[in-house]
Amino acid sequence: MKRTAAIPVTDPFGAAGDAAMPSLAPALDPDEAQRQFDDRLGHLAGENGRLDLRGIRATRYKPGRRCVIEYDLVIERPAAPPEAFTLIGKVRARRFGKSGHRLLKAFWEAGFESDAPDGICVPEPAGTISKFRMWLQRKVPGRTATDLVAGPEGEALARRISEAAHKVHRANVPTERRHTMADELRVLHERLPKVAREELRWERRIGRVLEACDWLGARTREPEPRGIHRDFYADQVIVSGDRVHLIDFDLYCEGDPALDIGNFLGHLTEQSLRTFGEPEALANIEAALEERFVELSGEDVRPAVRAYADLTLARHIHLSRLFPERREFTGDLLELCEERLEIAC
Repeated sequence: MKRTAAIPVTDPFGAAGDAAMPSLAPALDPDEAQRQFDDRLGHLAGENGRLDLRGIRATRYKPGRRCVIEYDLVIERPAAPPEAFTLIGKVRARRFGKSGHRLLKAFWEAGFESDAPDGICVPEPAGTISKFRMWLQRKVPGRTATDLVAGPEGEALARRISEAAHKVHRANVPTERRHTMADELRVLHERLPKVAREELRWERRIGRVLEACDWLGARTREPEPRGIHRDFYADQVIVSGDRVHLIDFDLYCEGDPALDIGNFLGHLTEQSLRTFGEPEALANIEAALEERFVELSGEDVRPAVRAYADLTLARHIHLSRLFPERREFTGDLLELCEERLEIAC
């Protein structure tokens, strides 16, 4: 009987039929996936071990752009119990996966390995499969910080998250990409007018928010750039016991370290508004996050942290329109931005 005969494949998006990303079809084929694992990832099983594929799932997908596929595997070794684990494979259009693997490997080797003494880690890089244009990492167990920050240990977790961000900023992992305040403002000017065109009653107010964002950005000092995550929020932090794993470095670049903490704060405020109906519901968590980062980085970073938090909230005005369940909060977000940016309605 074939090893792959009964392997279930879950592809709810129909990603295998994406003509713009032809490598997805073989990546979702059990026979081809098993062959590639045998050829390219045998090191995971060791000298006498064997990787057996047990399941394939497409979990995230943007047509013509990117896809995330999970592979359930078991390592079979002589005289040892089977070891089950999951690999996460990432595919992006017009890329071969090598750069993503190199970046994660660089962090792993810069002190973010699974047994790092400070407990701040990244997922283990597993390798690349050129035929799939894919790089792979071990899936880490645990829960996202989104699920935990509102709990009894939320403040302690917030401090740990600031320590994790600070570690990224001090890791000196090289990157050729750069993100400045001008880039942050450009994103707002590209996205917020889309909301104004959709909701003409808000056009003037959104225009004033943009003006205030420009004013704020112009008055925010930009320090010497360092490596930053640039998409840092609670879903990007996986907590497992005393381990904190940082994931999804797709936007990693040089920039202002305050952006990461400000972005995290802005997401927390939006989560508070949407989940509890009150933007201050997680104020103690936000304070713990900010204060620990200021302790580590110096008091002079505080104005930039708060500026980026306000700019992140403004960006959420547009983000709220992308999810049907969040559209009812757009008006509340707009009003909150006006208050934070001191605009009279």
